[in-house]
Amino acid sequence: MGEVVEESNNIITLQRVEMESPAAEEQELVVSAPPMQLHDNSPYFSGKPLLLVEHSDVTKRRGGTHSLTPFFTPLGSPIRRAIQMTKFDPQDAWLPITESRNGNAFYAAFHTLCSGIGIQALVLPVSFTILGWTWGVICLTIAFVWQMYTLCLLVKLHESPETGVRYSRYLHICQATFGNKLGKLMAIFPIMYLSGGTCVALIIVGGSTLNLFFQIICGHGCNAKPLTTVEWYLVFTCAAVLLSQLPNLNSIAGVSLIGAATAIGYCTIMWLVAVTEGRLEGVSYDPVGPVENVALIFGVLNALGIIAFAFRGHNLILEIQATMPSSEKRTTYVPMWRGVKVAYLIIALCLFPLAIGGYWAYGQKIPENGGMLTAIYAYHGRDTSQFVLALTSLLVIINSVSSFQIYGMPMFDDMESKYTKRKNKPCPWWLRALFRTMFGYGCFFVAVAIPFLGSFAGLTGGVAVPVTFAYPCFLWLKIKKPKKYSMMWVLNWVLGASGMVLSVVLIAAGVYVVIDAGIEVSFFKP
Repeated sequence: MGEVVEESNNIITLQRVEMESPAAEEQELVVSAPPMQLHDNSPYFSGKPLLLVEHSDVTKRRGGTHSLTPFFTPLGSPIRRAIQMTKFDPQDAWLPITESRNGNAFYAAFHTLCSGIGIQALVLPVSFTILGWTWGVICLTIAFVWQMYTLCLLVKLHESPETGVRYSRYLHICQATFGNKLGKLMAIFPIMYLSGGTCVALIIVGGSTLNLFFQIICGHGCNAKPLTTVEWYLVFTCAAVLLSQLPNLNSIAGVSLIGAATAIGYCTIMWLVAVTEGRLEGVSYDPVGPVENVALIFGVLNALGIIAFAFRGHNLILEIQATMPSSEKRTTYVPMWRGVKVAYLIIALCLFPLAIGGYWAYGQKIPENGGMLTAIYAYHGRDTSQFVLALTSLLVIINSVSSFQIYGMPMFDDMESKYTKRKNKPCPWWLRALFRTMFGYGCFFVAVAIPFLGSFAGLTGGVAVPVTFAYPCFLWLKIKKPKKYSMMWVLNWVLGASGMVLSVVLIAAGVYVVIDAGIEVSFFKP
């Protein structure tokens, strides 16, 4: 008889097996684990994971040869705890999110900045046209504090000391906590929508801004024949697909750094131009209030959806944290939270001036479609330096290409995981390239087919609300099980329930506003 340690579905179990050899009476403890778990670079194991001792009786039976068998140390020892913590999915070493685990706080800050700030911030002043000064600032502040709290919960939940499991993907933690069917039902649509839908929106914004950049550089007297909008979309998609061939999440840290820097750049330029040029003539700050009460309520809710949409990126936090090494003495929480705090401090310094400065300069005249990006060209296209306008356009283009990579990574990971589960081997390079190319040009097709996707900002915010504001609270309640009626128990129940209710009413409001206000539907006519 012998004992075999088997790893299945991230759970290590012991079972008895019959020994076919005559020496079945000897007790041998065999460890079976994926190679990555016993590798020198594994975050939990050293090169010699177990203490090995020699059994004299086994040595005699084998003709004097040495037999080394693993010897498990007491339950309280560091080695024992390290063994208990090692419950990786062996396929993690083959997938782009967890393929490399040498990230750090700097990488975390780069990725978080690139995913947390971007084109969605440019429509923030539009929400102020409904909410007004006071409620606009209050709602923006509450949303920022709320999402920072849920962000902290997710970072703490990444590693479970009780089970030793690292939850490396948002969808996986939902499935592990709420059950496979319910977790997938709750999370798969908003998570995949945030990833795929954002990539489609980036193609629309990036391609359109390429067209503006060409017009600025070419000038009014240029005789060059410009490309069509679809062709500009295609140029942008080709650049994004080419860059997407970088193998894993850690390998795009430099890309995320560039994306973060360019986002900070164009946000700062936009609000500085708006403030320095002064307020427009006849600008008004009176909230736009429809006569009907129902229309007013749905308008306010749609404005809240726009604010909620500005705080996205929670669907990538666990994936970013999964790129870090971890040990019993040094978990990923400390460096990850340090990087997140720095990133969101910078995000706050970009979003608040952009929203407040943009609304101060344009008031009710802020364009609903495009927000600050449209306003800069519409109101300051002639009295602002062409260099500043061209630089702003270039920064938007570079940021869009960079953001495409990090938002597309969960989709790349999901496509490759289906292959690795079926074949039980890593995805070959040519198939990986094919997957990413298919995804990129699939997003291009959707961008051409539905070019008015940006008109659904409020509706999109409603879909994203549970991922950002609600699910982390319920995950904390289910995994940590705080004492009933304690402060953490009450706080998470209130925030979680409020987030779910807010999501439902925001989706309803987004649909109502789209139907009531009407949008210019132009399929395949970007």
